[in-house]
Amino acid sequence: MPDTPQRPSVLFVCVHNAGRSQMAAALLTHLAGDRVHVRSAGSAPADTVNPAVVEALAEVGIDIAAEVPKVLTADAVRASDVVITMGCGDACPVFPGKRYLDWRLPDPAGRGVAAVRPIRDEIERRVRALIDAIAPQPDAIAPQPDA
Repeated sequence: MPDTPQRPSVLFVCVHNAGRSQMAAALLTHLAGDRVHVRSAGSAPADTVNPAVVEALAEVGIDIAAEVPKVLTADAVRASDVVITMGCGDACPVFPGKRYLDWRLPDPAGRGVAAVRPIRDEIERRVRALIDAIAPQPDAIAPQPDA
């Protein structure tokens, strides 16, 4: 049986885990499927996910209505290969051997869905680039030229 590469693990962190990190986690899960293990958390989690974020993702066929903000733990960081922060400041613990990225994005808090759409689209662009970097699609069998 061939060796299967270890599935990379990504943790998205923002302050409230109610907007940006929820969108990024949902988009990565949607686009990469089971090729990546995805987590999200917040340094000071809100009680609920931002309704405009839920609506903006529903527009692209992703349902996060049942998601709840989660607290950031050192264990979640330890268990992740890539930690992507989105404005969590110094609250994110740093461990050697992890890859850290900081995605500077507008905070969707208090904004309507029209203002959240461009944030969603920018996160999707970054998530697609991340997938290409850490979990590219296995090559399909190349079509054979007509003989």
